[in-house]
Amino acid sequence: MTQRTARAAADLTGKLRQMLAVLERERQGLAALDADELFDVTRAKEQACEELADVTSAELDESSRDLALAARELNEANRRVRNLLAANVSTRLEALGGPRHAYTSAPTARATLAR
Repeated sequence: MTQRTARAAADLTGKLRQMLAVLERERQGLAALDADELFDVTRAKEQACEELADVTSAELDESSRDLALAARELNEANRRVRNLLAANVSTRLEALGGPRHAYTSAPTARATLAR
């Protein structure tokens, strides 16, 4: 492995470790329901994704592939938690105010006047 290749592999490993750290922060923010932290984490995730955008699977060695897999699994777990939280909020809001649909076919005032 040349020095340049070793440096590129170390840089990629660092970026993947950074992504894992951001995903761990997201997990903790979800557990604490910390909106400010989740907002900050969203920006950090976007930045990390931009830094990894040009990486192809062919560039991953075994170590990097393991880090990428761990990041994917943690992201999926976080996604499931976000979805559960959103479903819980929807259920509670419907219990309070009844179900409201964002897209209804209720007649508009103009359609009512035309009758």
